[in-house]
Amino acid sequence: MALIVKKSHLPGAGKGLFTTKAIGKEGKVIEYRGEIIGYNEYRRRARNQEDHYLFFLRSELSIDALHTPQYKARYANDAAGITRVKGIRNNADYIIFGDKCFIVASRDIKAGEEIFVNYTKSYWDYMRKRMKKAH
Repeated sequence: MALIVKKSHLPGAGKGLFTTKAIGKEGKVIEYRGEIIGYNEYRRRARNQEDHYLFFLRSELSIDALHTPQYKARYANDAAGITRVKGIRNNADYIIFGDKCFIVASRDIKAGEEIFVNYTKSYWDYMRKRMKKAH
């Protein structure tokens, strides 16, 4: 898959992940890769707000892409997050296959489109709650 990282279409989101080739619905876009950590380390990082790129696979296994910027999946943003733009919608989901997680197209994605993946409602509820604590 030909994926590139450049400025996101979402204001304030920083970088985004874009495809240079069309991806069919249910096609695997990219594997979400990073450091594999256990539950206790996941909780420690979350408490220290070092959880910007943490993906919880199951009770004893998580992927942390914070210190692995070479893995491009971490740059996929959520169009349904805090900053929204009219007309921009998610086009992918995280799907777990055993001990791996992939971003998978939820619809046909055209060449040149930004990949937007559903982070889930529970993720955004958690982030909003944390942002309120910070203020």
